[in-house]
Amino acid sequence: MCKKKYLSKGVKKRMKNIGIIIISVVMIISMFLILAVAQGGFDEFGYNYQARIFVGPADGVDRDLDGTVWGDPTYANDHLVMKWSKAWDDARFGDAEWGPGAWCTNEWNGMMPDGSQEVWHYKIIWVGTGLEDSKYWREGGYAIWGQFEVIMSQGVANGEHIWETQVAPNGLGGPYKD
Repeated sequence: MCKKKYLSKGVKKRMKNIGIIIISVVMIISMFLILAVAQGGFDEFGYNYQARIFVGPADGVDRDLDGTVWGDPTYANDHLVMKWSKAWDDARFGDAEWGPGAWCTNEWNGMMPDGSQEVWHYKIIWVGTGLEDSKYWREGGYAIWGQFEVIMSQGVANGEHIWETQVAPNGLGGPYKD
C-alpha cells in the first residue's frame, strides 16, 4: 500500500512565493527584451520609427508640441497609439511605391479630464487611386486621402458607441479581388 505525501502549509506557501518570483522575473526580462527590440526608442514627440509606433499625447503627432494637432486644440490632449506597417514606412519615408501591404491604425483615447471625451479606433489600408475600383478595395469601407480606405472606424462620442464602418473581414492583410 502506498502512502500519500502531504506538503505542509509552510512548504506550499514557499513554493507559491517562489512561483510568483519566477513569473515576476520572466515578466521583467520580457519587458527589457521588448525595449531592446524597439531599438532607438521614442523621440520627444512620441514616435519610435524603428518599431513603427507612436505613443503619447496627440499633440506630438504633427511633430509640433504647441497644444494643437495640425492647428486644432480639440484632440491635442488625447492619448494616441498609432502603428504602421513596414510597407507604409517604406512608401512614406523611403523610395518604395505604395502597395497592398501598407496600412496604419489609430487608437485615440480622450477619456481624461483635459481630453476630448471621445474614443476612436481606425484601421486604414492603401488601395490605390482607383479607390472603389481597386482590387484591394473592400466592400463597406470609405475613401480617405485619395488612395486609402478606412476599413474600420468605431468609437464613443457623447456617451454613444458609434460604428462608422466595419468591413468584413477587417484584418490588415488581404483578401484581394481577382
